[in-house]
This record gives sequence, structure tokens and C-alpha cells, in this order.
Amino acid sequence: MGKTTGFMEYKRKSTPYREPKERLENWNEFYKPLSDEELQQQGARCMDCGVPFCQTGTEIANKSAGCPVYNLIPEWNDLVYRGKWKDALHRLHKTNNFPEFTGRVCPAPCEGSCVLGIIEPAVAIKSIEQAIIDKGFEEGWVVAEPPENRTGKTVGIVGSGPAGLAAAAQLNRAGHKVTVYERADRIGGLLTYGIPNMKLDKSVVKRRVDLLTEEGVEFVTNTEIGTDIPAQELREKHDALILCGGATNPRDLPIDGRDLKGIHFAMDFLRPDTKSLLDSNHEDGNYISAKGKNVIVIGGGDTGTDCVSTSMRHGCENLTQFEILPKPPNARADENPWPQYPNIYKVDYGQEEAASIFGDDPRQYQVMTKKFVGDENGNVKELHTVQIEWVTDENGRRSPKEIEGSEKIWKADLVLLAMGFLGPESPVLDQLEVERDNRSNAKAEHDKYDTNVEGVFAAGDMRRGQSLVVWAINEGRGAARECDRWLMGSTELP
Repeated sequence: MGKTTGFMEYKRKSTPYREPKERLENWNEFYKPLSDEELQQQGARCMDCGVPFCQTGTEIANKSAGCPVYNLIPEWNDLVYRGKWKDALHRLHKTNNFPEFTGRVCPAPCEGSCVLGIIEPAVAIKSIEQAIIDKGFEEGWVVAEPPENRTGKTVGIVGSGPAGLAAAAQLNRAGHKVTVYERADRIGGLLTYGIPNMKLDKSVVKRRVDLLTEEGVEFVTNTEIGTDIPAQELREKHDALILCGGATNPRDLPIDGRDLKGIHFAMDFLRPDTKSLLDSNHEDGNYISAKGKNVIVIGGGDTGTDCVSTSMRHGCENLTQFEILPKPPNARADENPWPQYPNIYKVDYGQEEAASIFGDDPRQYQVMTKKFVGDENGNVKELHTVQIEWVTDENGRRSPKEIEGSEKIWKADLVLLAMGFLGPESPVLDQLEVERDNRSNAKAEHDKYDTNVEGVFAAGDMRRGQSLVVWAINEGRGAARECDRWLMGSTELP
């Protein structure tokens, strides 16, 4: 695949971002496309390795390795190198319903498992993926493909995030009548209201939703199953259900002062911000503004980064991000070998933007928040923290230990809690009497997806817990396959 000596001739070049200070002036996507020639050179770097670990999606010691949707990466790298873009698009759509999403927001475990990555910077797989699908839309190659025949079966899908949309696309392709129910006013789940516009422009989501609509998928918005429609009533209406409601129950920080005003869960900050942007370009004021405020973001993951970037665009006075874990190493640690996803230090887009204004990466590592303190009006005004170290006991369990004398007080007008999610919300699962696993998720085996309730399947974060968009697509496709098998006795879905 690619050019035999390409990896020796060309250096890695991934999709660049616009300059931080420039992109902070608006909410547009921050990507700058590479030229076709540059992308062909990146495709040329693919090594024709004997075993392409990039496309063998799995988990090793709870870390992703390779592409969870099994993208045929060496094949479309080679096709791009040879200038056969339309053929590359065909290969890409064989395994991934929404490469325009993963090409933008996926952390690219495929690149972490690239064989070239053992000795050189990995092939720019994610950049090539995004370029293929973007060119496909630009050239008019991506068109609606409604099924020729209908089966007469109906399937209801709860949740319109990446798992729900993938399940809908596949089941519609099989000829079933699919209805997707979404409690928000727009389709897309976390793709619309969980990921900021500069990272994933909502016109990209709407473009794909419009295609699915043209293909025959029905979308019902502003309808919360379990509240607006009882879950059992929905089950009786459809031949089968797939539950893709996500893991939307946020992890809290129950310490002194938690009830003060100005302390919010990350999604309660991000969701209304995007809605206000889409509704009125922020003119309606129906969002939590960070303008002129000292902002503290607690949590170092992707959601925390999105809070950082959003606060920067509001024009915050100052910003600090707390991470309870140690700062990652600059290179793989011994316990994080290839082909696992590399847990190494990197400056993501939000931290880069904060550093461009405030002079440094805003993250503070191994920080534990002890209490919030408010003013006379009940507004948060400061945080009290302590530095910690991680110690390992005789059973190999790690736990935080406070460092004496490391207490510190931080000014804060706005605190955003971005510490992950504990599992799905309850109404739908409770009303259908779906069994839960020990993490409160819908209990259903991976690659089978059937719950204890006949004809009810579960996929995505609602089944596996908080995870990546690409894993949600994997699960939505898999649940569609098993649902089709249950409805028809056999299936041709992959």
C-alpha cells in the first residue's frame, strides 16, 4: 500500500489548525485543509506492513488499539496516493457511516497502532479520512441511497447521537422503517450539543441528518421517551427498539460549597452555549457566559478541553484547568506499549488557545479540590485545593495522598465540572425493566446487544459507558445487525 519508499521520503503532516488568536475571534471550525498533493504524500507513507494493526480495532488492557469500526485504512491510503478519491470514498463508507464526524473528533487510536509509528511519526490517517469525505461531498459523490424494498418492519431508536444515527442508517439500508426519537430540539445528540461548533460545525451534522431523512429515516425531536411518551408504549408501537440514550449522568463533586451559584456541570455550560449560537449567534443571551470571569475547569479530558475553548471565546478574564492525575510523559511509558493508544502529553486545541492569551498551558496536575467558598450573595468566589501524589499499596491499588503544606486558594467566578459521566439516566431503562450491569449501564453483551427484554437492544454509551464517537458508531452498527437478525431470522448487515 502507498509508495514502497514513501515513509522514507515524506515526513508526517497532519491537518493544520488556524492560528489560535485568529480562531478565537469566531466559532468556525479551526481546521485548514491540506492540498491534494500533500495528502497524496501522506497516503504514500503507508508502509504495506504485513499486519495493519491500524484497522484491527480492539481493546488491550482497557485502552483502544486500532480502529473500532475496522476502517480499511491501508486500502484508502493507497487509493488517495494514486489519486483515486472516489474509490477511496467507497472503501471508507464500507465500514464507517459518518467519516466526517470521526475525521474531525476522533482521537485516532488507529494512528496509535500504526506500524510506522513504532519508529517514526505515524501516518496521518485521520487527516486523510477527513479529506476523503469532505472531497466526496464537494464533488457531489455523497448522495441519498434509499432502499429499493421495504420489509414492513418498524424499529424505534431512542437517542440520536452517533450510535443511534449509525443504527438508523444501517437498519434503513436493510429496508426497515426507522424512527429516531430525540429529546432535544435538534438531531445529533452529543454531536450537536456536546461538541462545540469550532470542533464539529453543526452544518456537517445537519448535512448527514438531511441525507438520512432523504433516505427514509424519520426523526422526532422535542420528545423524551419515558416522559413525553412512556417507554412501554413505544415498545408496543414498534417491532423492535434500540436504546442509544448515552451516558449522560454527570460525575459530581460533593464537597463543601457545592451548592454555591456559579458552579455548573460541563454539559450544562456547553449545551446551552451551542443552542444559543445556533438559535441567535449568542444574541439571545440564553447561555452561561464566561466573559470577564475567573474560570476553573475541573477535569482534564475532552469535555474539559471543550469548556476551556468555549470560555476563551467568551472572553474570560483568566482560566485554570485542574487534573487530578499526573502529567503524562512525553513518550510512551513501559506500561503503555504499542499498539495501545499512547497516553502521552499533548497540547490540545483548547489549551493551545489558552496559552496563546495567558502564556502557558492552563492545566495544573495532581490537584484535588477540597472546598468551594462563596461571597455574601451565595456566589462562588474561590476554591481551596491541595496537591496530591499517587501511592500504590501492597495489592497494587493506587490512591491519592495529600501533600502536607501544599494547600492553595484560587479565585473563581465560574467553575465547570468536567469529570466524566457515571452512566445513563434511568426513566427508559426503569420503565422497560431493562437489567443493569455493575456500572448502571444497560446490560447487554458486546456484539449481541440484546437486553433481557425481548426485542429491545442497547448500544453506545448507554451500554458500554462513556466512550469515543467511533466506538458509538461501532456499537450502533452492531446493534442494527443483531436487531435485523432478530427481526428477519438472518442478516446481511456487516
